[in-house]
Amino acid sequence: MELKVVSEIFLIFISIFCYNNETMKEISEKKAFFLLTEEEFLKLGKTAEEIRFLINPEKIVTYVIDRNINYTNICESGCKFCAFYRNEGDEEAYLLDHSEILKKVDELASAGGTQLLIQGGLHPNISISYLEDLFRKIKNKFPSIIIHSLSPAEIIHISKKSELSVEDTLIRLKEAGLESLPGGGAEILVNEIRSKISPKKIGWKEWQEVMYCAHKLGMKGTATMMFGSVEKPQDIITHLKRVREFQEETGFFRAFIPWTYQPGKNELGGVKASSYYYLRVLAVSRIYLHNIRNIQASWVTQGPKVSQLALFFGANDMGGTMMEENVVSATGWRFLMDRNEIVELIKEAGFEPKVRNTRYEVLE
Repeated sequence: MELKVVSEIFLIFISIFCYNNETMKEISEKKAFFLLTEEEFLKLGKTAEEIRFLINPEKIVTYVIDRNINYTNICESGCKFCAFYRNEGDEEAYLLDHSEILKKVDELASAGGTQLLIQGGLHPNISISYLEDLFRKIKNKFPSIIIHSLSPAEIIHISKKSELSVEDTLIRLKEAGLESLPGGGAEILVNEIRSKISPKKIGWKEWQEVMYCAHKLGMKGTATMMFGSVEKPQDIITHLKRVREFQEETGFFRAFIPWTYQPGKNELGGVKASSYYYLRVLAVSRIYLHNIRNIQASWVTQGPKVSQLALFFGANDMGGTMMEENVVSATGWRFLMDRNEIVELIKEAGFEPKVRNTRYEVLE
């Protein structure tokens, strides 16, 4: 029986039935809060690792060859945690021409890449035509590239600028080549926290509405969580609960990616969350989100060694090689790794590296 089929059986079993061991049950919010705040650190990691191997039984860690292209840094949202955005008219403000983006995609394709993440600020003068035309050009020239792009906040912004419904916006973008939605802009899915760190951005229900519309159109996506800013542990658990409930209804998310807020060069300020806390949150995410197969380590925010440790705290994926990254690096925190370094990192930890695509299909 193929690995993919075996994993499907395990995932279905885990999603429907309780585990024999008490720690393997679909846990409650109360239990998740205890795990996050009080459970012994190494015991927590061990439990997360056990569940990781129940869902993904082979000693394989995947990664994807990808590129992040930020088509504009001009943004009306002005989130307090963001060091990347600029106002229209600022000296460093930009909007890329399609020709510039296509050159970057060509470089990705030449490197054997398969995933393209295009995201930008909420530009005041961009309508759907800019992205429709861009996606068509990309798919016509690079048909094997999977366009995994645009956050829910961008989708809603574009729909308003184009006087379209969210569903019609997604229909048109899908027809132009958009296949998958990243979970960007989730931050913490609690409006009280969102009002403090990104008061002009959409609320959590609007974030969910975009994902639900994409699901109805047969699309897939990922979910993220940015933590370590001003939220409390209970807010993290509420975020995970909302992701788990949505996944229970739709099966939409291919992966979950928790990552830490990066203070620096922004309005919010503060102190970066510790690697210890990152690993705790990662482990609880793996345990609580029993119905999401893949948990991704964030080497971009944590660096190589902590992301390697994450493989023993529930993560089974190292994310992308990221030929280009602009948002996190704008804060002054910058970790860089190429494909060979990611592969060696996985091997050093005792796992077998496998390259995948956006659909989590392992590529030969």
